[in-house]
Amino acid sequence: MSIASISVETIVREHTELELKLISGEKGISKKISNSEINRPGLSLTGFFDFFAHDRIQVFGKGEWAYLNSLTEEKLNSIAEKFFSYSLSCIIFTHGNLPQKKIIEKTEDLNIPLFVSPMSTHKFITLISDILNKSLAPRTMRHGVLIEVFGIGILLSGRSGVGKSETALELIERGHRLVADDMVEIRRYSESYLIGTCSDILSHHMEIRGLGIINIKDIFGVGSVRDSKLIELIINIEEWSEDVDYDRTGLDEETDEILGVKVPFLKIPIKPGRNIPIIVETAAMNQRLKKMGTFGAREFNNKLTNYIEQIKIEKSHIKD
Repeated sequence: MSIASISVETIVREHTELELKLISGEKGISKKISNSEINRPGLSLTGFFDFFAHDRIQVFGKGEWAYLNSLTEEKLNSIAEKFFSYSLSCIIFTHGNLPQKKIIEKTEDLNIPLFVSPMSTHKFITLISDILNKSLAPRTMRHGVLIEVFGIGILLSGRSGVGKSETALELIERGHRLVADDMVEIRRYSESYLIGTCSDILSHHMEIRGLGIINIKDIFGVGSVRDSKLIELIINIEEWSEDVDYDRTGLDEETDEILGVKVPFLKIPIKPGRNIPIIVETAAMNQRLKKMGTFGAREFNNKLTNYIEQIKIEKSHIKD
């Protein structure tokens, strides 16, 4: 797992919806941000700097701006000296409020990017938090194929050459959608779910042994691909072995852990005569049923248990 960062310059360039206007500190625009949380320094501006989250983007809303305007020049200078003694990555004033002259001077001297946005504080924080959460999410790479089957994101894993891409190709031909082939980039956007994507270079392409590199979007149409997908099931495709005891009831749910998130896990053995694509489709539909509260294997087990109990009762009555 790698910890990501994003530069202030990238945020400004790629996210024009934030409507950021640079006021000062242009030399520091290449500074990196690695914390996805936002800080409103209202308490710090009063002189209380305990637990000051200086490593976050500092957002000055209407309240902070009005408070700074109410201070005497001497008090403002004192607060500014203390405030800017910390290492800051970026400062943003919302509601289109222009920063005080002292703030502009200090940010220019210390190469701290200072911006103004016409947006309301709440809307701005909501937007930039979403941007940072996606950009700075913990991430890792997995070898496999990520495909959407009946709305379920399935990560096909297994050793190289076992037939993952061929299985995915058959599923695509049946109307399902490819997300990533060979290397899947996985990001954890919260404590409970993972999003899989593909790199720009490999996007929409697959490698089929004997056929080479093919463009899925060009062959099957734009409806056969998508850019990202929530990973809800991992299926490991492996060669059949007589020495392995494969699950035949489905009562025991295995999981695989990625970035601290547990994902349902299945092992599907392959051998001549087994139609793997139809098994994957069935696994996807079964997973959807489980999400809706229907667990076929447990229901059958309960019926079987009740039947056995009923037989025992009937036998005991006959003996009596």
